[in-house]
Amino acid sequence: MHLFGTVKVGDRGQIVIPADARKDLDIKPGDLLLVMTGRNKRALTMVKADAMRELAEKIMQGLESPEEKTENKP
Repeated sequence: MHLFGTVKVGDRGQIVIPADARKDLDIKPGDLLLVMTGRNKRALTMVKADAMRELAEKIMQGLESPEEKTENKP
């Protein structure tokens, strides 16, 4: 875990992601981020959507039957 500092929520609910965080996480203008909270609703988590998509694809591949894995090979 790394602490990048604090941000202030603006009148329109916007925040600025600190430059160090954007650099370390390779967040660029136009990137899509998923914003989530846990059950306690006391924290936000942001995840790059493409990273979550890659994870979902790996999970789905793991759920395929052996026959489907053979059929899907190029």
